[in-house]
Amino acid sequence: MSKEETQNIGGGAALEAARREKLRKIEELGIDPWGGRFDEKASIAEVRQRESEIQFLEPPTDSEKQDHIQKGPQVRAAGRIILHRKKGKLMFLDLWDWTGRIQILIGMNQVGEKNWELAQNLDLGDLIGVDGELRRTKTGELSIFVSDIHFLCKTLEPPPAKFHGINDPELRSRMRYVDLVYTEGVLERFLKRTKILQSVRETLSDEGFVEVEGPTLHAIAGGAAARPFLTHHNALDIPLYLRIALELHLKRLMVGGMERVFEIGRVYRNEGIDQTHNPEFTLMELYQAYGNYESMMDLTEKIIVNALKATGQGFAISWADKEFDFTPPFARRTYAELLTEYTGVDSSDDAAMIAYAKTIGVDTTGKHPDVVRNEIFERKVEDALIGPVFVIDYPASVCPLTKRKRENPNIAERFELFINGTEFANAYTELNNPDLQEELFTKQLAGQAEEDSMAKMDCDFIRALRHGMPPAGGLGIGIDRLVMLLTNTTSIREVILFPLLRPESTEK
Repeated sequence: MSKEETQNIGGGAALEAARREKLRKIEELGIDPWGGRFDEKASIAEVRQRESEIQFLEPPTDSEKQDHIQKGPQVRAAGRIILHRKKGKLMFLDLWDWTGRIQILIGMNQVGEKNWELAQNLDLGDLIGVDGELRRTKTGELSIFVSDIHFLCKTLEPPPAKFHGINDPELRSRMRYVDLVYTEGVLERFLKRTKILQSVRETLSDEGFVEVEGPTLHAIAGGAAARPFLTHHNALDIPLYLRIALELHLKRLMVGGMERVFEIGRVYRNEGIDQTHNPEFTLMELYQAYGNYESMMDLTEKIIVNALKATGQGFAISWADKEFDFTPPFARRTYAELLTEYTGVDSSDDAAMIAYAKTIGVDTTGKHPDVVRNEIFERKVEDALIGPVFVIDYPASVCPLTKRKRENPNIAERFELFINGTEFANAYTELNNPDLQEELFTKQLAGQAEEDSMAKMDCDFIRALRHGMPPAGGLGIGIDRLVMLLTNTTSIREVILFPLLRPESTEK
């Protein structure tokens, strides 16, 4: 990391030396500068909730200070110093924890000589605990009037200048520990992510699903079309892949009798990075015995609506400068009708589709007509889908894991949920015919490069299907994108605590 990148966070050798000198003075006072256990504290939010307990001993007059005629509850709090100002024999500090902030007053006559000397060595960013009385100042600000200070941790690096946070996006991701404290809204966004995940789990639990943990190291990469990360197990001397999907192991559990099963876990795809893609991301996949893709649409609506409620939002929300209405049921449109609508060409006419593809620069050489259709769809339709809209009934030839419609085997019972041109969910009526599955895998694998996913047949998965998997619906939702949507965030890096970054530069 260059000096220019960090100049608004650190402060150079002089400021660090000054903090280390204060560290030495704290030690000379016989105080451990790294703190220890601090029991029975309340969160700052809980402290603020006790405001109603403040009593006025007599009505205030213009000539009297409110702090002289009040009696408030005794409170104990802990947090980080984010604002520090001194006025004679008084110090005014703002203390922050993950529930909020509050002003504290340290008076030389109120805390005693040792505490006052300790207070002279406090810096922005230090962690302290305080005991004191909750009252209002003469200006009416709710404050803790400190009687005792407990030093909990000395910070050796100065925080960003004037508590304005970090401006550089990469630096914010790299130094998330600073970003969470000093950039407005960041901690709240990640706490909201936790609520969203909790809501997803609660919704699925209420629907009778059980959560499992599948392996993250796979001998064969499968379950999606993506390039995997390759690693090696030394003891067994075998190549392994970081998983690119959760699907095939969850389906094995369906064979084993787990009728409603889901996993929320990390998957890894050795591909590009942009606003909606990170090589390591969180995926939720679930499988429901005796359901189909229509069951999955209903469940997807429940998951999103309940997550909106869990984050205190209504059905109408903003995202990426647009307004969206998530009142169920969401719109449902077929792939074919949308393709015709947005191209003006009959989507069932192979020759017309191929001719149209050439006019928009799609290379059609040697490609199946359905592959050409899909490239047209990605270019001309997806970005235009404001939604929320379920796009249903995809061409079967591009969906090798999906059951076909009985009345039309060229159509797969699949949907993708689109919102503002971005895919948020993908679901199938799952294929459970082992012979057809093996045939489709064989066709899909033909000609694939060795480094690509699914370049080898997962024969054990086929064997599992031969033991009988119930008809089922399956659903995948990208958790990071869902969090982006529900927190009005347009970059996936802003909802992943530690996104992948280039190695830090050591140039000075």
